[in-house]
Amino acid sequence: MWDYSETVKEHFFNPRNAGEVGEANATGDVGSISCGDALRLQLKVNPETEVIEDAGFQTFGCGSAIASSSALTEIIKGKTLDEALQVSNQDIADYLEGLPPEKMHCSVMGREALQAAVADYRGEEWKDDHEEGELICKCFAIDAVMIEDTIRANDLRTVEQVTNYTKAGGGCSSCHEGIEDILTKVLAEQGVEFDPEATTWPEPIPSETIPAPTTGRLTNLQRIKKIEEVIESVRPALQADRGDIELVDVDGNKIMVHLVGACAGCQMAGMTLGGVQQQLMEALGEFVQVIPVEKKAVHAVAGA
Repeated sequence: MWDYSETVKEHFFNPRNAGEVGEANATGDVGSISCGDALRLQLKVNPETEVIEDAGFQTFGCGSAIASSSALTEIIKGKTLDEALQVSNQDIADYLEGLPPEKMHCSVMGREALQAAVADYRGEEWKDDHEEGELICKCFAIDAVMIEDTIRANDLRTVEQVTNYTKAGGGCSSCHEGIEDILTKVLAEQGVEFDPEATTWPEPIPSETIPAPTTGRLTNLQRIKKIEEVIESVRPALQADRGDIELVDVDGNKIMVHLVGACAGCQMAGMTLGGVQQQLMEALGEFVQVIPVEKKAVHAVAGA
């Protein structure tokens, strides 16, 4: 389990500014549910002064993602847009009295959401898509530009650090060579030689902790049974709050669920799904993605 500061815990259990912002005139969306992290940041900006009068967020992700989003909204309220753009991902981590190295990508996502929201307010185009040949990490859709910028902004030196800050390389590991090439290029600009021997290959990064492998391989029937057992074990707690969760389908490492009642549309749904995902990874001993779907949308999601 990661070592979280008391401030991180406070912003996780009691997030500030969670939910939509009334009269918002700027929205920034980054990440995707299929990649395990997604953030929507909304701002209410005074059109005369460009001061951020209010900020709110909706996050699908782990506790660090929720805490980072909460901290970001607290930091930028009362600042002008130009002042807010000076906020770095390290500022977010410092506000939280530190984040585990493996969770620094959550602060990077917050900064990207802010950039996207400011661009939206100013009518500018903000792109997080990728041109042909620029996509480095297919597992988490991380491009070369983001990796280069993050290396420069945070003085990164190893593949492990790049993974901690961007998630690139935390899935199948096939992009490690590409990350090494980028590190070699960026460090050369600084007069530093990249040392591959200093690189510790990171384990895949799921949502919260890395599960230990199970002994032996589960059959499909055993795997489905374990998934059903975990889903059933969390249902009573959700039902007590007038909500529920239903297992809809399983397609490889994608586990599709349907949120019911009070859980549907709840601003804390991301926390619920993150907890379910963590329990499933521990039970199965593998990385899985828990994806909320409407029942009619299952085939579309499974084929994505």
